[in-house]
Amino acid sequence: MSEAPLPSNPPTVPPPSQECTVLDMVNDPRLTVKLRPIAGDAGLGRPIRHPRVQKCGLALAGHFYGVVPSRVQVLGETEMSFLDGMGGEARSNAARGFFSLGLSCVVITREQEPSRPIVAAAEATSTPLYVSESRTSRTINAIHAVLDDKLAPQASLHGVLVDVFGVGMLLMGKSGIGKSECALELVLRGHRLVADDVVKCDWRPPGMVFGAAAELLRHHIEVRGLGVLNIKDLFGVTSIRERKRIDVVVRLEDWDDTQEYDRLGLEEKWHTILGTPIRLLTVPVRPGRDMGSILEIAARNELLRRAGKDSAREFLGRLEGQLVTGVAMEDQPESLAMLPVAPHVPAGTRDAAKVSGKPGRPSWTSLGDPAGSNESSAWIPAVRPTKEDE
Repeated sequence: MSEAPLPSNPPTVPPPSQECTVLDMVNDPRLTVKLRPIAGDAGLGRPIRHPRVQKCGLALAGHFYGVVPSRVQVLGETEMSFLDGMGGEARSNAARGFFSLGLSCVVITREQEPSRPIVAAAEATSTPLYVSESRTSRTINAIHAVLDDKLAPQASLHGVLVDVFGVGMLLMGKSGIGKSECALELVLRGHRLVADDVVKCDWRPPGMVFGAAAELLRHHIEVRGLGVLNIKDLFGVTSIRERKRIDVVVRLEDWDDTQEYDRLGLEEKWHTILGTPIRLLTVPVRPGRDMGSILEIAARNELLRRAGKDSAREFLGRLEGQLVTGVAMEDQPESLAMLPVAPHVPAGTRDAAKVSGKPGRPSWTSLGDPAGSNESSAWIPAVRPTKEDE
C-alpha cells in the first residue's frame, strides 16, 4: 500500500495471494455446474494459479504458443468437433501433444463424451479430465466465479471500514486518533459498520478492492473506555455489513498548524491498495470538529463526483470567468468581495507587460493571501496560467 499523487496508468492486476488445487475447485460448494470426473485422478493436487480459463483450440493442431498450463483448459463443441474430424492416428497425436504440456485441468463441456485417445492421454499424463453437463459459456462463468474468490489477491490493513450512503470509506490513521469513535458516530447516524481494527482486503477485476472484517472480529468494535462492543447486538442487523467495496480512503491525523491542508477541494491524491489507486482524503482532527458530519459530507461529495459534478472546480470556473471578463467586485457575493483581488489587466496593454514580464499577456491573478495571513480565506487561484506563464 502506498500513496501516489495521481494515477497515470490503469490499475495493474496484482498476483494471486494464494494457490488453489484442482480438488479445491471441483469440491467448492459455490461451483454451480456439475463436473463429472473421467480420468487423471492422480493429478488432483495440481495447482491452478490463474482465475481465468483458457480455450486454446490451436494447441490441438500442434501450435502450443500461448498455452498457460496453470490455467483451466476448456474444450467446447468446436474443439471436440475438430478432434472428431481427424483420423485415428492424427487424433492420438493431437491428444498426446496437448496433454503432454503439464496442464492443471481439462474440462469438456456440453456433456460430450471424450474419445478413447483423449482419455488415454489424460490418464497417461495424470491430467484431471472432467465433463460438464452445461454449455461452454455457463461452465466458464461458474469456474471464473469460484477462482476469482479462491485466487483473489489479498492484504490486511489497520483501519476501520464503514458504509456511508453506499460509499465504502476506509478510515486510516495512527492508533488512538479516533477511527473507531468516528465509526460509532456514523452507526448512530444510521450507517453501517463493515470492519474495525483489521480490514481484510481482496482485489476483484476489473480493478476493485473489497474489504471485510476478520472472522474473529466480525460485528465488533473497540472503543477506549467502553471496551469491545457487538454492534449487531446493540443496533440490529441493519447496522452492519459483511463486505463492501472501498471507494474512498480517509486518513485522520492530528491537527498541525504548520501543515497546509486542502482548502478548496482541488487536490487529488490517491492511496494504492493491491495495485489499485483509491481516492485519498486527509482530514485533520482536533477538539470541536464534528467528525461524523464531516465524513457524511465527504461521502455525499463522492456521490456527486461520481455523477460528474465537481463543486470546487465549478466554483473556480465561475470565478475565472468573472475575473477574465472584468466583472466588478461589487457585483460579487459579499464573501468574495471582502477578499483582496489582484486587478485584472486586459491582454495587449502596456501594464500587462509590466506585471507579467511578457508583452500582451496578463499575470496569474489570485484571490486571498498566498502567505496565509488571512486565516478565514484560502488562496484561490482566479486565472489559470498558460504554459508560457509557468
